[in-house]
Amino acid sequence: MPKVLTKKQIEQYHDEGFISPIRVISEKDALSIKIQLEEVEAQYPEEINSESRNNLHLSFAFLDALAHNTTIVDAIEDLIGPDIALWASVMFIKEPSSKQYVSWHQDATYMGLDSFDFPTPWIALSPSNIETGCMSMISGSHKSAIQKHEDTYADNNILTRGQAIKNVDQSKTVDLILKPGEMSIHNGAIIHGSQPNNSNQRRIGFSLQSYVPPSIKQVVGRNIWTHIRGRKRQDMNSIELDRPRYNMDPLTVSQRRVAEENLSEILYKGAKIKRNY
Repeated sequence: MPKVLTKKQIEQYHDEGFISPIRVISEKDALSIKIQLEEVEAQYPEEINSESRNNLHLSFAFLDALAHNTTIVDAIEDLIGPDIALWASVMFIKEPSSKQYVSWHQDATYMGLDSFDFPTPWIALSPSNIETGCMSMISGSHKSAIQKHEDTYADNNILTRGQAIKNVDQSKTVDLILKPGEMSIHNGAIIHGSQPNNSNQRRIGFSLQSYVPPSIKQVVGRNIWTHIRGRKRQDMNSIELDRPRYNMDPLTVSQRRVAEENLSEILYKGAKIKRNY
């Protein structure tokens, strides 16, 4: 029996490529995490900023706790089974009235994994709606092949390369409206993107990108992962990351540097330009 997801939600994930919304924590708890996030932004500006947003669960214990949240992990187990590792995380922040956007793309194109079929939870820490620039999915697009992406390096595109798929059929677009403390889960191969934040508040989403079973491996870079649940991975040339005991734990901060270098090499493989994020 599924632990969190209904049979209908599991069928939707496989058929449409996403599930939304799923309540993970209360709005009050989401606000508490948002406050903690903004406190560490002010206290450690070199550790967390617009160009240092990956793998923050290794630097800050409250984000590590979210990555291990029972509701999230139970939902993932419903989709991929009991043996779970986390590949990386990304904090997506759009400032108020900003022009930042995310072009149509497929995550799996650049993640260096030997499968395109893996789930990514995206947890809202502030309202994520049409006004604030929520994610939009092209329903069912995960069933097609990986599309050709063009590296644009557009200034306001917050993807690494500004990678974009042209000529997307937007007739099947679904906007994922999330309240603080809710999450969506999307497949690594689904085409998705988001528009600018036209509101007067920040749009903050924490993406756990992605949870994978032992059968999926990193084939471009090293297998560097955080153990979440079940049987531990036994990959060759791999590193199991520790959990931070507290914010800015020196051990996991140093591990984050290794993970970041590895992630950068994977995401920018074959790129003509390498940005700072």
